[in-house]
Amino acid sequence: MAIQRIASKWKKTKIIRQNESLRPHIPDTRKFAFEPLRDMLIEYGFVFVKPDNGTYGNGVMSVELWRDELIPDSPIQYKLRYGTESELFPMVEALHEALEEKIGQTPYLIQKGIHALTYRRRKFDIRALVQKTPRKTWETTGFIGRVAAKQKVITNYHGGGSVMLIEDLLAPYTSPKEFAHLYKDMKSVGERVAAQLARKVPGLKEIGLDIAIDEQHHIWILEVNTLPALFPFKLLHPKEVYKKIRRYAVAYGRLKASSK
Repeated sequence: MAIQRIASKWKKTKIIRQNESLRPHIPDTRKFAFEPLRDMLIEYGFVFVKPDNGTYGNGVMSVELWRDELIPDSPIQYKLRYGTESELFPMVEALHEALEEKIGQTPYLIQKGIHALTYRRRKFDIRALVQKTPRKTWETTGFIGRVAAKQKVITNYHGGGSVMLIEDLLAPYTSPKEFAHLYKDMKSVGERVAAQLARKVPGLKEIGLDIAIDEQHHIWILEVNTLPALFPFKLLHPKEVYKKIRRYAVAYGRLKASSK
């Protein structure tokens, strides 16, 4: 059977939500429209607006409530960020109009923004690689940390982000015991997400799970990629770790045995 992929973020979110144990890890996600935008900004004060089908972080924007702290009693505005640029809007109606102009007819989603841990004031998330093993089980085979470029809302390598060991990113926030516990939990979440998706898509063989960790060390599932890049794991991991990643990918047909 050919390796199956799922492009729609909305479809993947709906499938994962069917697993009760995973629901606490999924940020509130809704289809883009005026009312969800207004309601989620009232409730959370910070959201991401992202294309339902998209890769490399292309088209991802963020919106947060903003007030000029240098001006007493200044009004709350809506700060829209995209790439390295930002715009301010006094009313949610004007914000929505600007977003519609940028989005056009492309289906978009709104996702609750997570106030995640940072590295030197830059956003970072964690990519977990989960693969089908030759024994037909799921295994989280690697982690990489992805740090956003200055002033950017996305951490993706193709968007100027950089990769780091998760041990270095989480060291300021965790003791060795806490890190070990968090590591185990992230592996478990990755394997449960893959198994849940595979119930609906039997030909699924691998996923890249994007994870955010908040100040309470809660694990949040930001996104699932069913065609994850493998090369970043070669950059950071010991040779034996990447050899296993590659061996699994050969076994399920992603790579050829002669591929380097």
